[in-house]
Amino acid sequence: MSVIIRKWTPEDIPHLAQHANNINIWNNLRNYFPHPYTEEHAKAWITNAEHEVPLISFAIEFEGQAIGGIGLILNTDVYVKSAEIGYWIGEPFWGKGIASEAIRQMVEYTFYYFDIVRVYAEVFENNKASMRALEKNGFYLEGVRRKSVFKNDVLMDDYIWVKLRGW
Repeated sequence: MSVIIRKWTPEDIPHLAQHANNINIWNNLRNYFPHPYTEEHAKAWITNAEHEVPLISFAIEFEGQAIGGIGLILNTDVYVKSAEIGYWIGEPFWGKGIASEAIRQMVEYTFYYFDIVRVYAEVFENNKASMRALEKNGFYLEGVRRKSVFKNDVLMDDYIWVKLRGW
């Protein structure tokens, strides 16, 4: 399987817009991820990502095409040794192990380039596939924040998955 994480490029705009414009993806992401997702959204995202220092937003490429995204939110203040990982995969590519491989690469990148001890992901209660992808990469369930996510007029639990450096 040829999965790589790489820098976004302007050539990715049509693929990003095509795969991101999906209600089933939006249902598992925070509300700041636009829906519907247009080529203008894709262009703005890629323009911003091209100027990131340090680089924390990546395209997930499968068979030569950007089919999703993965990135970090680097924490600050007393949480400076922690980073949140977030990702999504275009629906036609679900269930192929692509997310698991992208997570593996992103965690490796994170621990190599950043002085981070703790990488974590927040997963909505109904996203069991994402939980499995994290578990396959050595993440453990640290806790559940009961009724902490309000999405689509539904109050649901938020599962916190963690991987520590060297564990």
